[in-house]
Amino acid sequence: MKGFMFYCILFAAINLYAMPLSDIKDRFNDRSILAMDSLPDVLAGNHADLVESRLRNEAIMKFSEHQLPDNKKDWEAHRAQLKAKLIEKAAISIDHKLPLNIRETGEIQMKGYKVKNIAFQTIPGVYATANLFIPDGNGPFPAIVHMLGHWRKGKIDTSGPQQVGQAFALNGYVCLTIDPWGSGERATTHGDFEYHGSNLGASFMNIGETLLGRQVVDNMRGIDLLSAMPNVDANRIGATGASGGGNQTMWLAALDERVKAAMPVVSVGTFEAYIMRSNCICELEPDGFTLTEEAGVLALVAPRAIKMCNHKKEEIPAFFIPEMIRSVNNARPVFKMLGVENNITYETFDLTHGYWKENREAALGWFDLHLKGVGDGSSKKEASYETIPQEKLLVYPIGKRDPDVVTTAVYAKNKGTELRKAYLNNTTFDLARKKKELKDILRIQEPSTLKKAYSSKNVDGWERIALETADKKLIPLLYRSPSGQSQEYIIFSHSQGKRHIPENLLNEARKKGLGIAIVDLSGAGETTSATETEKGMTYHTLSRAELWLGKSMMGEWVKELSAVTDYVKTTLKAKRIGLDGTMEAGLAGLFLSALEGKGDYLILRDAPVSYLFDNRDSVDFYSMAIHLPGFLKWGDVSLAAALSGKNITMVNPLTMSGRALSPSQLKEYKTEFETVRARAKQAGNTVFQ
Repeated sequence: MKGFMFYCILFAAINLYAMPLSDIKDRFNDRSILAMDSLPDVLAGNHADLVESRLRNEAIMKFSEHQLPDNKKDWEAHRAQLKAKLIEKAAISIDHKLPLNIRETGEIQMKGYKVKNIAFQTIPGVYATANLFIPDGNGPFPAIVHMLGHWRKGKIDTSGPQQVGQAFALNGYVCLTIDPWGSGERATTHGDFEYHGSNLGASFMNIGETLLGRQVVDNMRGIDLLSAMPNVDANRIGATGASGGGNQTMWLAALDERVKAAMPVVSVGTFEAYIMRSNCICELEPDGFTLTEEAGVLALVAPRAIKMCNHKKEEIPAFFIPEMIRSVNNARPVFKMLGVENNITYETFDLTHGYWKENREAALGWFDLHLKGVGDGSSKKEASYETIPQEKLLVYPIGKRDPDVVTTAVYAKNKGTELRKAYLNNTTFDLARKKKELKDILRIQEPSTLKKAYSSKNVDGWERIALETADKKLIPLLYRSPSGQSQEYIIFSHSQGKRHIPENLLNEARKKGLGIAIVDLSGAGETTSATETEKGMTYHTLSRAELWLGKSMMGEWVKELSAVTDYVKTTLKAKRIGLDGTMEAGLAGLFLSALEGKGDYLILRDAPVSYLFDNRDSVDFYSMAIHLPGFLKWGDVSLAAALSGKNITMVNPLTMSGRALSPSQLKEYKTEFETVRARAKQAGNTVFQ
């Protein structure tokens, strides 16, 4: 029997080793393996969505707070300040003098126009792929920057992108269609078209940038390119796009005054509607909702022209027609104050999400009025065109892309490596300053101070407590008192909730006579939000909502662990407290200790040793909660460990994409953690198991 069991275990281990990492993660998250189904709930069954209701209410309040000035003097001051802040938060930095170095790889002559396949330099050493649609004739022509959203094939897609370019070219416009970061020919593997958002796009934040900001820079450089063309009138440039491309259109028009007219399609709504609703990381302006509502961004376009096109069959709540109308109505007084009330308008269509023929014809009429000075702005019938085979619109043959077309993965890793090199070259650290900076990065404005504790009936030896905090949270907590004379507690947390904590960890703590406290952090376990339904993108919705509102999921978890630690220390009379967190929750415990010195010792399980981008294939191993804007500019996990001054055990330390460390990597990180702690002149040590 023992032999049979041995071979069963061996067979299971071999199968586990052979699995792809994503499948292993699914196995680890399978309740049949890890779940503590015996753990009781703390909160009443069938309760409301606590996280969504709290954040939605906060968003409603924010919308009401943001009002635009009603006189020109105040508006001009507000406009300058708001524009500067939006640029700062999106990390937009551009060098208009950087050579474009346009590389043309092919030309397609069509009836009435031609298409050039090009790549051009947007930031030093980084090139974007694009199609340039040029009408027959000498010009000078007005021009359009056409921005794309979530078409995985980018500019070559036949379901919208190439038709827009053709429609404009046949109507006498030069049209530049750029592949967005991570889409089309800028995907990780050339020809393997992928979604550019989620954890991949969010990786820009860890290096102090944003996907939104990188796209705005690309599009500004697109205007540089069009303005430099001898057959383009640089004073007559417009912008358009749908969905994420419409979002880019709004931001480009707001921040670059060279855009004389714009038409965002199926994209304008309200920031309020973004909160706990599904949209892409490419549409996220960190802290944006603390600065303004979407009406404020639209108002920045004034006195230039902007027209919104939204659809009646839209499925994304953030872009519903009533949301768009709210923003237009709140922005219109600024246009009216400047004497150009007709320069902001909208049109609705009985269509689904997309950039359809009706939108193209609306765009032709709108841009004819504002860039050519003809017509009344109403729709203009588009000319017939012939679909171009997708392969002809590729800048490079599949698999033969120029390495200067840098992908998100390569850029994030290279930039992260540069930042880590600069960080590790520091020989001393100003601890007080570093703690303040970390608090700012975590976006911790106020603590989650305890307001009240609600007790429920003991179940199977577990005391059930709901902790109410001053910032309107309800934190589910289970605990068992220590046995014997021990006054030591260990607080367990897991980024996916208490039922993912292995039972053996709790049994080991009980055998040692330790008190046990188990917490469900916001969005996890009993507080899971029903909005988190997108497979492979855990906390995709919640993490963006927190960032829009000037917070971060990691920062909120730090605050909650702080409140729980206070409760265990003051109410349960613990003399010694350990923090044991798995995956991202382990980092939350580490950051708490670094900031407040809480926790007498720390255990981090399956946590990353560094925020350095590691591997595209397994980039979704950790959830969206892990990302912290500017973290690698601040330092890295090793600095947080040093600031804690505590003994830390990292069990199964991993890379940022959840891969096991090689022996050489483990050795390097051990040295790094020891060196940084020594330079910070802090006590304690970090042990890797």
